[in-house]
Amino acid sequence: MYVRRLLHSTLSQAVKQFPAVLITGPRQAGKTTFVLHEAGKDAAYISFDDPIERRFGSSDPQGFLDRFGERTIILDEVQYLPEILPYLKMRIDRDRRKTGKWLLTGSQQFHLMKNISESLAGRVALLELLPFSVLEHEHQGPHRLERLIWNGCYPEPALNAGVREIWVRSYIQTYIERDVRQLQNIKDLHAFNLFLGMAAAHHGQTFNTATLSRDVGVSLPTVKAWTGVLEASYLCRLLPPYFKNYGKRLVKTPKLYFLDTAIVCELTRQPGAEAALAGAMGGALFEGLIVSEATKVYSMLGKRPDLFFWRSHDGLEVDLIIRIQGKLVPVEIKLTATPTEGHLEPLRRFKALAGKDAAEAGFVVCRIKEEKALPHGNRALPWHRFAEWLFDALTK
Repeated sequence: MYVRRLLHSTLSQAVKQFPAVLITGPRQAGKTTFVLHEAGKDAAYISFDDPIERRFGSSDPQGFLDRFGERTIILDEVQYLPEILPYLKMRIDRDRRKTGKWLLTGSQQFHLMKNISESLAGRVALLELLPFSVLEHEHQGPHRLERLIWNGCYPEPALNAGVREIWVRSYIQTYIERDVRQLQNIKDLHAFNLFLGMAAAHHGQTFNTATLSRDVGVSLPTVKAWTGVLEASYLCRLLPPYFKNYGKRLVKTPKLYFLDTAIVCELTRQPGAEAALAGAMGGALFEGLIVSEATKVYSMLGKRPDLFFWRSHDGLEVDLIIRIQGKLVPVEIKLTATPTEGHLEPLRRFKALAGKDAAEAGFVVCRIKEEKALPHGNRALPWHRFAEWLFDALTK
């Protein structure tokens, strides 16, 4: 069963405007299925996972490309053959008016982006396909939050809960053995495994590299390099703190979030769905789910996430700050079905500090069943409606 991805509208616009479109994202997020479905059965498809195709493209790039004629061409996992990109550039430059001919996919962000920026700058639209958002697989019926956090949002376990345990374990093992070795020559995989588990234990917390360095027993530069691997392979994202001064955002400590809650549950040895949400990491798992949903909405619209968190000097914190239409919208994320006045104090403080830059309404995203008004112009929003609200707000 194919689930229609909301990135399709952004892709439809991109192929009308650019000669090439590159879709990046984590492994097993559905990039190949998406591109094949959207391009149609007449498109030519080549995967550079295939060593025969890789050798052909490397030894005779012109002959490799000549065989496709005028058809739309899908080049899957293009990071395995970056030397093909200059030849694509030459063909694109022969007729810049021809759009939508080249559809590329890739899974490794940093190395791939470097090659793309050097070869296809100005000729390629860059899009990201992340695992399912609640908006995309809600047709399966109303979600129990516990099951959503436990199964995660990668298509395979999200649509077939029976494979969840073996799929998540295999994904982590393959990630370590394949992506980690390709992105960086890490010799001590035992230490990296320990680092990965410690990073998962810090899911939803400020990312203190010095603490991780000490706990894992590796140098600070090593921790920073390994964090780059987590970001490059789309396993994690760092959420920066909000400061008006842009320079401060770059140097202050960010918060770490894994993109998918099932992977956090596995790495932190959660015993089951209900126990995970009821346990010590329940609040962090819920918060991470909402931050991930915000990231996915931006990605499906082809936008760079404009997301932050805010912490006052005395420790008061707003979990998520979203810039929408030039205004800063504060969002508290709370694992409760009963929002209270106490949940509103961080929103009030932030709005007072931000002044005219702040939106009138702040939000408490929680387990309430229906949206309702709260004091001082704020609102409580059901967690399963958050992505829909953000999508609508960004497309007005």
